[in-house]
Amino acid sequence: RRLGRETADLDVVLDGDPAAAARAVARAGARAACFALSEEFGSWRVVARDRSWQVDLEPMRGASLEEDLALRDFTVNAIAEPLAGGEPIDPLGGLADLRARRLRMAGPGAFVEDPLRVLRMVRVAVELGFEVEPETRRAAARSASLLGGVSAERIFTELRRILASQEALRGLELLSEIGAATVVLPELEALRGVEQNRFHHLDVHGHTLEVLERTIELTTPSELERDGAVAGAIAPHEGEVAALLAEPLADDMSRGEALRWGALLHDAAKPLTRELHPGERRVSFIGHDLRGAELARDLLTRLRSSERVRAHVAALVRHHLRLGFLVHESQPLARRTVFSYLRACSPVEVDVTLLSIADRLATRGDRAEESIVAHLQVARGMLGDALRWHHEGPPQPLLRGDELVRELPIVAGPALGQLLEALAAAQYAGELTTREQALAEARELLENI
Repeated sequence: RRLGRETADLDVVLDGDPAAAARAVARAGARAACFALSEEFGSWRVVARDRSWQVDLEPMRGASLEEDLALRDFTVNAIAEPLAGGEPIDPLGGLADLRARRLRMAGPGAFVEDPLRVLRMVRVAVELGFEVEPETRRAAARSASLLGGVSAERIFTELRRILASQEALRGLELLSEIGAATVVLPELEALRGVEQNRFHHLDVHGHTLEVLERTIELTTPSELERDGAVAGAIAPHEGEVAALLAEPLADDMSRGEALRWGALLHDAAKPLTRELHPGERRVSFIGHDLRGAELARDLLTRLRSSERVRAHVAALVRHHLRLGFLVHESQPLARRTVFSYLRACSPVEVDVTLLSIADRLATRGDRAEESIVAHLQVARGMLGDALRWHHEGPPQPLLRGDELVRELPIVAGPALGQLLEALAAAQYAGELTTREQALAEARELLENI
């Protein structure tokens, strides 16, 4: 509230029974539910059924409110407002830190008491635009190794919010500087110093951060006015793209936030697939898309994300190169080629097209401008097709598999699947419009399967 930000969350410390108080608040709130939040600390939570507000109630720790506040994480979170009114209780100078937009630990043992506060420090700093006080930063660095003992679910929650921030790059930089990234995102730190081919101007770590930066620009409307290349890539579809990226995915994460994870992990397998070809003076990373998809899935499994998020991000990594291959085909792309791309990439056909644009914009080695122009030309058209596919899906088939089995000498199996796929591609390309045409095409195709 003192930062001018609306909040629907209230933390209440009381010298009494939090369970009884929570039940009373829930009854008063009518459409609200309460439950134990932590058996260890005796805290309870009341949540509106429409999730519009929540109240956390916890018993006072220590002999006084001042002692309780001294056990908090940061001074700006150690300010108490009496419910009955009156002056705020601020024993640690949190109000001054709040005015200075400064993040300072509440006590010397803050990070040892709960090492997750190392990540929370970064998250609060990037979400609120605070600077971390130097001694607090040093204390966080000393405790970063303790993050290995924190539950994966808690770590993922903080990382998710750091990456969702508009200052995500600053957050990742701070994580690296204090040694926390080595513990919670070792896959990212492994990219440092991995040199690439002549088409890149940065090592894999630097390139990854630039792809993330471009992804944020690409998906933030206010940024489009600042970069003509970025604006030109999606301007015709800006509203549709924004709506799609705002769609909830899972784990309190939107599709746009999941796209940032895809950007962060798209080249994560390059250290594992790097090959140097001295005679040809080149470097290759063959298969880094496939290995990277496995690595992304493993990382998100380790962080206890949902299966939906794991599958979504893994698909982004798996298909992030696919659009780039199409740049070298004759233009405009054949409709069958567009169909193959959309079918392969679905359900991330829009998201991965955006990732491909960001990846291309962040690759500025030899002949970069020429390559970027060609890539954006293909991407603009594909983005429109991908959005239509997302909204409408593929065309309803003119013939079903069981109909083909009745009409043709074919049984259920791989051959039938190939036949259906070929018919779907021809239909998408506008080559087949009636059932009769599809059946005739199927008869002809069957002879060659």
